[in-house]
Amino acid sequence: MKSILQNKFLLDDTFLVGTADLNGLIDKKYANYQYGISIGKKLDDKIIDPIANGPTLDYYDYYNWINNELAEKALIIKKELQKINIDSIIIKPTVSTSSNEFKDYLKNLTVDISHKMIATRAGLGWIGKTDLFISTRFGPRLRLVSILIDKKPDIFFTPIDKSRCGKCKICVEKCPAQAATGELWNINVHRDTFFDAHKCREKCGQLARERLNVDKRICGICVSVCPIGKKN
Repeated sequence: MKSILQNKFLLDDTFLVGTADLNGLIDKKYANYQYGISIGKKLDDKIIDPIANGPTLDYYDYYNWINNELAEKALIIKKELQKINIDSIIIKPTVSTSSNEFKDYLKNLTVDISHKMIATRAGLGWIGKTDLFISTRFGPRLRLVSILIDKKPDIFFTPIDKSRCGKCKICVEKCPAQAATGELWNINVHRDTFFDAHKCREKCGQLARERLNVDKRICGICVSVCPIGKKN
């Protein structure tokens, strides 16, 4: 497994990868898959920098492209894991709007398995004040995909249990939906106490209609303005 995940031809230096122990953290229907692989793909600064004031068509197209690339990478890894007798389930980067899962998602804007939860358990980063995943290497400038596996990995990083955002409030102040309270995340704090996902989704829909003329939910301002991960 280690050689597969460290294969530079499969996951180059624009990727992050870590493994996580998920025992007791996921739905019982995944009882045979109590370990996870978290993979993050760095977002292009040339696409992210211009969205500091709102989404662009370039970002919209890029967002979809990144999701597809991550899904394809996950499928390749799944096939490689099969060769060494590791069974796996891919958790795609985003929920398909045509799926039954999406109908359940709309009720409270949560899913069965959170990419961000797996990534924090894998020690790749923490949750920011606007509910972004903040990686230690790329900041919030990345997209995630997850793979559940049925065998215990050899290597684990130390899980990250609390925010490292400190007193910074840039994303809170720049959020056009004013969806964040500014409270710091930790594993004992529920998302809804520090971030209103419904406010965020509604504003993302408004911005996409006004600026891109598409019926989607996309913004990205908090990703662009976060100082962690910026080159300068």
